[in-house]
Amino acid sequence: MTQTMSPVKTLLAAGAAALFTLPAFADSKIMVKDAYARASGMMATAGAAFMQIENHGDEDDQLIDARSDIAKKVELHTHKIDDQGVAKMLHVPEGFTIPAGGMHALARGGDHVMFMGLNDTMEDGKMVTVTLVFEKAGEVTIEVPVDLQRKPMAGAMNGAMEGTMKMDHSNMGSGAMAPAPSN
Repeated sequence: MTQTMSPVKTLLAAGAAALFTLPAFADSKIMVKDAYARASGMMATAGAAFMQIENHGDEDDQLIDARSDIAKKVELHTHKIDDQGVAKMLHVPEGFTIPAGGMHALARGGDHVMFMGLNDTMEDGKMVTVTLVFEKAGEVTIEVPVDLQRKPMAGAMNGAMEGTMKMDHSNMGSGAMAPAPSN
């Protein structure tokens, strides 16, 4: 059975999403901007979160983990293109460096937070709580809006993800989990 949101609920969800797209801070050094999450469809068993992480501190920090109740397993992932032009999704246990005075983007077709074995549907406008764990800044908990309408940003990798590149997700474990959404 398909449920639709009433106009009031839609307006409230949109307002909440706008509220939570404001930057999140940890000790005034780590700032998270433009975060959103998505899945490839209502029946998807996997999803992903994307964002820009800025480091306003004087030394590099490392995003080393991510946690969320939305999924049975949450990992930091990236894509690597092999010699045959196949992009493979890989777990990055060491995480991602957030350079001092710089930014690291978690973006579609690149580095991202992967949700595997979703415990709940990712509905447009719904909020997902994600805790990012940094080596120096510690834990930063953010509310991430689900945005199923957003199109990928321009770029070579994102353009390639739109269908001209083969994807291999065989290293993700059991075949029951779907790949990260590609658009």
